[in-house]
Amino acid sequence: LVWLLVLSLAWLSPVLGDEEEDEEVLAEEEEEGEVLSDELGEEDGVLVLHEHNFARALSEHRLLLVEFYAPWCGHCQRLAPTFAQAATALKDESSPGRLGKVDATAQTALANEFGITSYPTLKLFRDGNRTHPLAYTGRMDAKGIVSWMERRAGPSATLLQDPDTAATFIGSQDLVVVGFFKDLVSEAGQVFYEVGGDVVDMPFGVVEAAELFEAYGLSADTVCLFKKFDEGRTDFPVDPEWGLNAAELTQLLRVHRLELVMEFTNETSDHIFGAKIPHHMLLFLNKSAPGQLELRDDFRAAAGTFRGKVLFVMVDVAGYGADVLPFFGMTPADAPTLRLIKMENNRKYQMDQDVFSEMAIRTFVQAVLDGKVKPRLLSAEPPEDWDTRPVKVLVGKTFEQVAYDETKNVFVKFYAPWCSHCQAMAAAWEELGERYKDHEDIVIAELDATANELENITIQGFPTLHYFPAGPDKKMVEYKSTRDVETFSKFLENGGKLPEEPPAVPKTPENSTGREEPSPLGTAESRDEL
Repeated sequence: LVWLLVLSLAWLSPVLGDEEEDEEVLAEEEEEGEVLSDELGEEDGVLVLHEHNFARALSEHRLLLVEFYAPWCGHCQRLAPTFAQAATALKDESSPGRLGKVDATAQTALANEFGITSYPTLKLFRDGNRTHPLAYTGRMDAKGIVSWMERRAGPSATLLQDPDTAATFIGSQDLVVVGFFKDLVSEAGQVFYEVGGDVVDMPFGVVEAAELFEAYGLSADTVCLFKKFDEGRTDFPVDPEWGLNAAELTQLLRVHRLELVMEFTNETSDHIFGAKIPHHMLLFLNKSAPGQLELRDDFRAAAGTFRGKVLFVMVDVAGYGADVLPFFGMTPADAPTLRLIKMENNRKYQMDQDVFSEMAIRTFVQAVLDGKVKPRLLSAEPPEDWDTRPVKVLVGKTFEQVAYDETKNVFVKFYAPWCSHCQAMAAAWEELGERYKDHEDIVIAELDATANELENITIQGFPTLHYFPAGPDKKMVEYKSTRDVETFSKFLENGGKLPEEPPAVPKTPENSTGREEPSPLGTAESRDEL
C-alpha cells in the first residue's frame, strides 16, 4: 500500500505540476487576451481602438471619426473633453456616426499605416474602407464635430422641387447656399455635393427644376449664397468651360459668408480666421466711449473695395478684444486706432492719420498692399541686467548688435511665455547658459517673440532655435535636433552642426522637436508636430 501510494504520488505530481503550469499559462493567455481581443471598449463614449480591434470597429460603424493622439500632447489633452462630449451627443441622437481614439505612440503600426505626423490628427473612415480615410475639416468644438458628422450621415444638400419649398428653405436661416444645376449628376453638381459635405455650418440646397431657375432669374448653372445682411445675395456662376472647383467655391463661400465688417467676438473668431483672407484691417475702438462708434461708417465704406483681399474687423478694446491688445503692443488708451496685419507673417502696419476718413483708410490699405509702408516692429525694453545673466535677454532693439556680433557665435531661443514646449525646455536652456557663461566666443540668449519682432526673421513656431555664427556674413542656422544640454553642447562645439552619428530608431515617436504654432490675435493652432 505504501509503495502504491508512493507510485501514485510520483505519477500524479508531474501532472499536478503541469496543471499548475497550464493554469499559469492560461492566466497569462487570458491576460494577453484582454490586450489582443477585438472587443470594443469605451472611455466617455469614445471607442478605444488598437490594431486588434480596429477592423471590427470599421465593420460595425458606417461612419467612424478617429482621433490619433499622444498622451503627452497638450492639444490632445484639451480636445479630450470636447471629443467625449461630441461622442455622447452622437450616441444620444442614435447617429450612425461614432468617435474613436488611437494612442499613436503605442499603436505605431496604425500610426504608420495612416501617415500620422502630428497630434491630434482626425480621420473619418466610411463604410469600412481603411485605404482612403477623409481628413477632418470641421471646427474643434463639440458642436462643430457633431455637425460635421451629421452632414456626412445624410445627403449634403436638400433637393428643392417647387417655389414654396425653396422660399421656405432660403428664409430658414441667415446664411443658405443653393446650387442651381440643370443636371444634378453633372460633374459640377457632384462638386457642389462634395463642398456641402465640408461646409457644415451653412445649409445647402439644390435645384434642378426649370421653373426655379426662372423664379430666381437664372439661365445657367449657378451657386447662390443667400444672406440676411449686406447685399442679400451673391451669385457664383459655374464656368461652362472649367466647371466648378471645390477649393475655389469653398473659399468664395468662406469670404462672402462674412459681413463686410466683422466684429471680433468669441462667436465670430472661428469664421474670421477660417476665411483665410491674407490681410486683416483692424479698427480698435471703445464701444462705450462717446463718438468712437461713429468711426465704423467710414471704415465700412472703405471695406467694399478690398473684399476677398482684406478683411475689415472691428475690435472692442473694452470687451472681447481686450485680450488681443498685447499682441499688438497696445493698451485700451490707444483706441481709437487702426492696424493692418499680414496673416502669413504677422507683420503689423500702423495708420498714423488722426482723421480716419474713407479715403484715408483706402489710401493706407492700398499703400500697404503695394509694399509702400514699412511694418511697425514691436520691441520690449531690455532688462537692466540683460547682458550679465548666463542667458542673455534680447529684445527687438538689441537683437542685431548681439546676434550679428562678428566675434561671437550666438545661440538664440525664440519663445512664447505661454508655450508648453518652451516651458519644458527652460531648465535645459538655463543650464546651457551656465555652461557657456564664461566662454569667450559663445553666447546663449533668448528672445520673447510675442513681445519683440524682427524685420528679416519670421518665427513660425515656438520654440525656434537659431544659431548665428561669428563672421561678417550674418548667417543663420536653424537647430532642429533633440532639445537637451548635451546635444546642444555637441552642436556648439562642432561649429553649429551636429557630428554625424549612426541614426537611432526610437521605439515610439518623441516630441523632442515639437513646436507650438503661433496664430494671429494670440490664438494657437491645435496640433503638435512629431
